[in-house]
Amino acid sequence: MGMTTPPRTLAEALRARDDESLAGLLRARPDLLSPVPGDITQLATRAGTRASVVRALEHLDRFALQTAEALAVAPDPAPYDILLGLLTGDGQDDGRHRGDADAAIVAALPGALGTLREQALVWGEDDRLRLVRTARELLSPSPQHPSPTGLGPTVAEATAGMSPGRLQEILQAAGLPATHDPVSAVSALSALFTDRARMGELLDTAPVEALAVLDRLVWGPPYGEVTPNPTPPVKWLRDRGLLLPVSTRTVVLPREAALHLRAGRAHRVPEPQPPAVVAVAERDPQAVDSAAAGQAFLAVSTVEELLKSWNGGGPAILRAGGLSVRELKKTAATLDVSEPVAAFWIELAYAAGLLASDGEADERYAPTPAYDDWTELPAQDRWVELASAWLAATRTAGLVGGQDAKGRALSTLGPELDRSAAPEVRHRVLALLAALPPGTAPDPESVLARLRWERPLRGASTSAGETTDLRSRIALWTLNESELLGITGRGALASQTRALLSGGPAEAAALLAPLIPEPLDHVLLQADLTAVAPGPLERPLADMLGVLADIESKGGATVYRFTPGSVRRALDAGQSAADLHAFLAAHSRTPVPQPLSYLIDDVARRHGHLRIGAASSYVRCDDEAVLNEILADKRSATLRLRRLAPTALAAQIDPASLLDGLREMGYAPAAESADGDVLITRAGAVRTPPRSAPVPVPEGPPVPDPTLLGAAVRAIRAGDTAATVVHKETGPSTTTGALPRTTSAETLVTVQAAAMTGSAIWIGYVNAEGAASQRVIAPVRVEGGYVTAYDHTADEVRTYPLHRITGVAELADDQT
Repeated sequence: MGMTTPPRTLAEALRARDDESLAGLLRARPDLLSPVPGDITQLATRAGTRASVVRALEHLDRFALQTAEALAVAPDPAPYDILLGLLTGDGQDDGRHRGDADAAIVAALPGALGTLREQALVWGEDDRLRLVRTARELLSPSPQHPSPTGLGPTVAEATAGMSPGRLQEILQAAGLPATHDPVSAVSALSALFTDRARMGELLDTAPVEALAVLDRLVWGPPYGEVTPNPTPPVKWLRDRGLLLPVSTRTVVLPREAALHLRAGRAHRVPEPQPPAVVAVAERDPQAVDSAAAGQAFLAVSTVEELLKSWNGGGPAILRAGGLSVRELKKTAATLDVSEPVAAFWIELAYAAGLLASDGEADERYAPTPAYDDWTELPAQDRWVELASAWLAATRTAGLVGGQDAKGRALSTLGPELDRSAAPEVRHRVLALLAALPPGTAPDPESVLARLRWERPLRGASTSAGETTDLRSRIALWTLNESELLGITGRGALASQTRALLSGGPAEAAALLAPLIPEPLDHVLLQADLTAVAPGPLERPLADMLGVLADIESKGGATVYRFTPGSVRRALDAGQSAADLHAFLAAHSRTPVPQPLSYLIDDVARRHGHLRIGAASSYVRCDDEAVLNEILADKRSATLRLRRLAPTALAAQIDPASLLDGLREMGYAPAAESADGDVLITRAGAVRTPPRSAPVPVPEGPPVPDPTLLGAAVRAIRAGDTAATVVHKETGPSTTTGALPRTTSAETLVTVQAAAMTGSAIWIGYVNAEGAASQRVIAPVRVEGGYVTAYDHTADEVRTYPLHRITGVAELADDQT
């Protein structure tokens, strides 16, 4: 939409945009929509607030930001040619040819300027480009906030408050004629510094040491400290205005002089093009997919093993929230991984909604009911759920072990691990990998360089006291976690992940399914009391074997070892010796070794020979000799036993401790109930109440959907139109009579139609106090029983409950 005259304000520039351009602004800066601005002027005011401008600058890429920084040090307004010169220089860069670099800048500048205009950071035609005032203040140089360009203040800014006599002394030392007022003196000095020929002649007379001082200041910071008696080179520069005083001990290189020394460039190295992501290896795509699938299956198995170890009730929760360091170490030992990797698996299970607090007084972590549903899914679907949860999670496991802003340690599952930038960084890293040919593994440093170019300001986030490049740290964690989770294989993005990012979960699961090995229904028993599982086992077999034997090693094949303790564990779970023999015979491809049969029979023969109950606790046994042996054993002293009868002993400790103590002495007691029956201790199935997965912490307002954007633009236009016309009292037309009452269905249909066409309607309305009124509104959105509309009567955007609208009618032509 063109304009007959140049815009004088940002509001006028926005008013000249078409609806699509306004929608693009609101899409790029969704914070401007909360709440919907009443008109264009309010939109422009909100777009110039400090918080909104900072957020917009943080989303600029490096060259768009460099363009804004160049405008911040350019005259206001600045012609396009001046801006281009600040980025390319004046062509006299010490005789060096910069044609290719300048051509890239010339080609990229319209796009960068278009981005700044779209986000309302720059407005005006090409001959009068203006950076919004707040952005200029944020990016302009000052002693407290040096410019990102390294440039200092202008001559006029640096000499403000300088005495007229001192200005005349500077002119005389610089070889300039005297003037009659300070304004013309400043203009003469500025003209000297911007004249390449005269400036070159002046610098030709400078001492070599003075030129060395300028070299140290030219690319910033432009401020330097001086003593009360400066050295001759500094005094030479100060006398001629090449160094101007900021305070009694500080001088600054004025902007015009610095630009001459820089050959007119605002930046030492303009970066118009993003750095390429460099490949370090090209692998067979099928090998990548297979490696990723193997790691995906291992990830699913690891999460399952983690939650199975907490099946009977997990570790206690710290008072401040989270998992203790001791429990993290214990979990890492159980999973046979390092502590950071264990923290990742725990956080992943929590993000997927498989793990939560049980909510009891003695609060502990435990699997959720969703875990049981998850274990029933095929392996590929379980992986898809884990990968999807990881992509969306704002919780960042890599922070575990660090410190928050108050110096407190960040713990696993603690409350301070959310970083709202994490999902965006993960998706962007994977998008960069997806842009490479299949099977290509990137150089991590090139990925980080690309991310820093895309969001140069966001990288320096100091959330929670972090002073390093948070986005780069999250990107590195993303690359490492991707390999752990099977998102990548051998450093390259897997086909199933490409499908997950573009096609959805069903397509990803379909690609992964053929690559996951089928579960086995057998093991190989060996004479050394071990069983070898040559691959993943079916769930019932794996569960039973996990009770009957201890895992000795993992890998391509899992090795289980049978011990007296493991066999006793199976007997405690309600299995008999005959059940165990039958189980092993049915699931072994090799004959059951005789030593294993003897082990089962021997443990079963002694199992339950001793009975333990509560006295505090007691031991009873039909064999008096066994009880005599226990009492005579020095190791029983800690159990505090005494004889109650020839076949019964009493203890002063609880039954569980007595049970463990006798087992440590080599006996195989069984617990019994108050009725004398043997208690069967089955694998616990402690579950939390139904819990939902943690909600990611959003990073600012969400991007509005097209419907909301269209409605918002219509509301802003309506408000702007109403603000520019003379308002008249609105009410019933004498020619049309009173407003008729309408049914709820008629009201809804009429309001929806008006919202679609953008037309105004006449309504009757009863407020919460029962006061009736009639008003003219322009509906923009109808949703959830409410209509959001521009109220011409009140001259603002309002929301009305539909059930309070008593009647509705279209306006006659003379009423519009």
